[in-house]
Amino acid sequence: MVAFPNCKINIGLYITQKRDDGFHNLETIFYPVPWCDVLEMVPASGKSSSLQVYGLPVNGAMQDNIVWKAYSLLQKKFPDLPAFDMHLLKAIPTGAGLGGGSADGAFALKMINDLANLHLSEAELIDLALQLGSDCPFFISNKPCLGNGRGEILTPVGLSLQGWQILLINPGIHVPTGWAFQQLQPKPADFNLAELQQYAVAEWRHLIRNDFEKPVANTYTAIRDLVLFLYEQGATYAAMSGSGSTVFGLFPTSADLSQLKIDEAYKPFAAILS
Repeated sequence: MVAFPNCKINIGLYITQKRDDGFHNLETIFYPVPWCDVLEMVPASGKSSSLQVYGLPVNGAMQDNIVWKAYSLLQKKFPDLPAFDMHLLKAIPTGAGLGGGSADGAFALKMINDLANLHLSEAELIDLALQLGSDCPFFISNKPCLGNGRGEILTPVGLSLQGWQILLINPGIHVPTGWAFQQLQPKPADFNLAELQQYAVAEWRHLIRNDFEKPVANTYTAIRDLVLFLYEQGATYAAMSGSGSTVFGLFPTSADLSQLKIDEAYKPFAAILS
């Protein structure tokens, strides 16, 4: 079985409260974007499972990879889980605010559920995904959602970017998530993201924000420069995704993005999506 774990962008992101368990409550709109890794699973050639990773570099041992953690999590629940040879091709940069690792883990849960006929419901998969990471539950449903709590409380929204082009640019900076949270002072959101679909994209710049963007861009100035670059090139809306470092711009379909002069340093990590 082959699947294509896609990334996401955050449209608005408010960190509203530090929780007693050490996590944070947030409010955001998760929006799936078709820039994908590739994950293949086949019956193991030996007695035990294996994982091979290709493409963009991923730090850490195999046992630290979220795909392996997803398999191990299900193996604890189902001791007779069959073994798989797993192959992951990374195209989504890590530490980029795009949820690429989270998507890999969530898709692994869904694939193993299907391949091993575990018959887990979507609700059960979401509960398991939360054990892998706060962004993972979104990729179980993988539809535009308002996220609350740690990100696991998901409410579908009718927001659609059909008719827009999305330009993603990653400056090659790995932003440590823990450090990014340390830069924030949680406070209540000053805009109800559930109402965002009532407003034109041209109004978003003055309505919503990503709480991470200003403090992270103060340290990693390339992020601020890229947001300004996208606006200068005609983006209707531009922002940083997640805790960074990827920025995205929304352009009308009539815009010829092939003519944009993107710095050579960023071209390997730029993707134009319709």
